[in-house]
Amino acid sequence: MAYLVLARKHRPRTFSEMVGQEHVVQALENALTSQRLHHAYLFTGTRGVGKTTVSRILAKSLNCQGPDGQGGITAAPCGVCQACKDIDSGRFVDYTELDAASNRGVDEVQALLEQAVYKPVQGRFKVFMIDEVHMLTGHAFNAMLKTLEEPPEYLKFVLATTDPQKVPVTVLSRCLQFNLRPMAPETVLEHLTRVLQTETVPAEPHALRLIARAARGSMRDALSLTDQAIAFGNGELTEGGVRQMLGSVDRGHVFRLIEALAQGDGRTVVETAEGLRRDGLSAASTLEEMTAVLQAMAVLQAVPSRAEAADAGDPDAAETARLAAAMPADETQLLYSLCLHGRGELGLAPDEYAALTMVLLRLLAFKPAAAAGAEKKTLNEAPAGAPERPQTPRTPVAAPAPAAVAETTPIAAPPGATSAAPPGHRLPVREEGRFAAAPPAPEVAPAAAQVLAMQVRVQPPPGARDLARESAPAPIEPSEEGDFWYATVTQLVAAEAITALARELALQSQLVARDVDQWLLRVERESLNQAGSRDKLQAALATLGHGVKLAIEIGSVADSPARRNKQAADARQREAEEAIRNDPEVQSMMRDWDARIVPGTLRPA
Repeated sequence: MAYLVLARKHRPRTFSEMVGQEHVVQALENALTSQRLHHAYLFTGTRGVGKTTVSRILAKSLNCQGPDGQGGITAAPCGVCQACKDIDSGRFVDYTELDAASNRGVDEVQALLEQAVYKPVQGRFKVFMIDEVHMLTGHAFNAMLKTLEEPPEYLKFVLATTDPQKVPVTVLSRCLQFNLRPMAPETVLEHLTRVLQTETVPAEPHALRLIARAARGSMRDALSLTDQAIAFGNGELTEGGVRQMLGSVDRGHVFRLIEALAQGDGRTVVETAEGLRRDGLSAASTLEEMTAVLQAMAVLQAVPSRAEAADAGDPDAAETARLAAAMPADETQLLYSLCLHGRGELGLAPDEYAALTMVLLRLLAFKPAAAAGAEKKTLNEAPAGAPERPQTPRTPVAAPAPAAVAETTPIAAPPGATSAAPPGHRLPVREEGRFAAAPPAPEVAPAAAQVLAMQVRVQPPPGARDLARESAPAPIEPSEEGDFWYATVTQLVAAEAITALARELALQSQLVARDVDQWLLRVERESLNQAGSRDKLQAALATLGHGVKLAIEIGSVADSPARRNKQAADARQREAEEAIRNDPEVQSMMRDWDARIVPGTLRPA
């Protein structure tokens, strides 16, 4: 026997088997039970949500004869009588399906309406089902208006369309209209789980989650993708196989991008985007997955209590909660909007990965710290890959007064050399954020007689030093409370006694005061002050013998475990950079081979 695809094999045969369309099922069941039957029904909705299925179940309900052949109109067709079996197999003479996409002319509609004058041959009612009815021509619609308005008592019309806006209002006014909604991913996931259990096909839960999201509300699409995944995985569904089949991006890449954007780490953003290019992963899928994660983050930021009710079977829930606590709410909203609109830019750019990188870097351009970081860059810093110009040795001198104006220090040129600039011309070149004066001019080789060497000193842009000073975090002043809280939180984190929002609350808070039965913590963000997180942190502290009640206030935090961790990481980074710079071999290469250390590439071991 030929293989029957899952979408047809598991098509619902009764109203009780339908999923995700309870509002339509309830209305039809009540109408059938009370015998208040309309003569024309219009079912609308996207593809694969059950329009044709509802039509066939309705036809069975109207014509069911019961197991004993004595049944009447019912909301629960038996499925075993001749009428039910013939409708399921598609050979019931009184049930006619017309595909308006290929039979859209007036002649086809007139041929259908000619059958309306004859009474049913086998069943109780004739049922005319016209699929994709919006494809009919204007003349075809006009031809059926009279019969649609006043059909014989034994005739029922069932119309289905994916685009009800194209159906004339004269037809809409003659029908009862039901809108079948796209199904939620959770509904699709639950149904796929039951189907695969029936088929005895092993499947990983996260693989089914990917298919449920990819179906976009269509149960038929979900079952078709499941068929494809079974063939791709040779009889089993794994997350890796389904992800490869769909071409979807691993959520790990998405979480890495969002975390890098939250920290302002442009290097990680660019490197991750290049990794997506190397792996051949879709840029559009990346932005789509990012919008889904950001939407979940925004919900957690607005309603933090949702984190407590998160699906325990969802492996992404904990990571999403952590990122929601790490990224400010306004940046989450901005990044969501950029990703949403950035999908339209992918097709406009010559390279979709370049467009993806630009969309992601756009958030960094709007970060408040980006301006200060840009001010601190030196103007004479050569771009990557550019040839380096020879430099003259410089001797730093004391900085001039703030009111000093940029001046040039002329250096004697060799005989016959002409100045490249007119007398008195000033060249505002910035030197490493310091003022430098030129030493006495060295002798110039004859081969360089046409080159004028000149050393320049300038004043930095107004406010640049202030911006750099303000952006640097204030040093932490050690205290007894701070040392105790840091040791306690470090112990809880190492034991994994706190996770998600409770962990962020502990790391980002400052212990202000301790009493016998109550401790006072201070946090900077209101989103961290949640009852659920506080209760979890209290329970974790109790495991260490600190059975206290926590009180939380909002204010400026000067000493927190997170700040201490950051300070320690910065210290290790400076030590690593200093060790490299002082290494004799590195200094030898920089002196003899004009090598240089690329900023940002050093990491402590």
